[in-house]
Amino acid sequence: MPSIWVYSEVQSVALELVRAGLQLKQATGWSLVSASLGADALKRAEELAEHGVDKAVAVSGAVFEQFDAEVYAKALAKLVGSEPTLVLVGGTKRGKELAPRLATKLDAGCVTDCIELSYKDDMIYAKRSAYGGVAIATMVSPLPLVVTIPPRKFEAAEKAAEKGSVEQVSLELPGPRVKVVEVRKKEVARAKLDEARVIVSAGRGVKAKQDLEMLRELAELLGGEVGCSRPVAADRGWFPQWIGLSGVKVKPDLYIAVGISGALQHIAGIRDSKIIVAINKDPEAPIFKVADYGIVGDLYKVIPALKNAVEKAVRS
Repeated sequence: MPSIWVYSEVQSVALELVRAGLQLKQATGWSLVSASLGADALKRAEELAEHGVDKAVAVSGAVFEQFDAEVYAKALAKLVGSEPTLVLVGGTKRGKELAPRLATKLDAGCVTDCIELSYKDDMIYAKRSAYGGVAIATMVSPLPLVVTIPPRKFEAAEKAAEKGSVEQVSLELPGPRVKVVEVRKKEVARAKLDEARVIVSAGRGVKAKQDLEMLRELAELLGGEVGCSRPVAADRGWFPQWIGLSGVKVKPDLYIAVGISGALQHIAGIRDSKIIVAINKDPEAPIFKVADYGIVGDLYKVIPALKNAVEKAVRS
């Protein structure tokens, strides 16, 4: 009988994959297995075993100290074996590097950024966004299949009534062929935007870098973070990363787009936001088509007024 394997180096994402796997298990009756690799693999496997997997496999070893996609792919391929299998991989940066390599070793298909999975007539139906998020493509594939699922696409699995088994496995693996000679710290945002619950995002309508301070003040009042559209980061260099199809995809409870016109690639990155508020002086800006609430006005008047209103609400 086929099985469903889940893997992510980020434990919170692994728990989300377990939720996706449990839904498929209910429809197919297949077994659900998790894989954890690295120094704390056993600890992570124990947690996953408490959240619904039938078996949690842990593999430790010095070879996993430095992430190498080729080594990790070989390890997972050995664990999964040659049986017809569906492998769910977290769609993190490392997961996206790992998935195609694993698919090659399993001689399997590979679908990236999947948002919904189902099973019918011995085929896996995987849905993903297409054309910048304006359409949904359905990919149909037999097993074996490797699928990446973006973080926060599913809720984390809850604790199960019964704990699954935990198995510690030893694997003989070659060391990485690439040697890391130096590691430099990269400038990053204060918090990961893809984990933020509230985001106040700057667009080209923000005229000067110092004007970002009023957005930061509003974000702090709301318990959120400040992000931006691609031109603000790539062209002006005000941020190390941007929100959009080619940047970070976000799923906050509240997304406030400030001076952002709403290009397709940006919309694709914010589409999963629960509430979108758009502030733009152009009433024809495309951002208003996807916004739940829209304010047509000068952001230099709207943001201070909004900040004052939030401060009053907090004090009361």
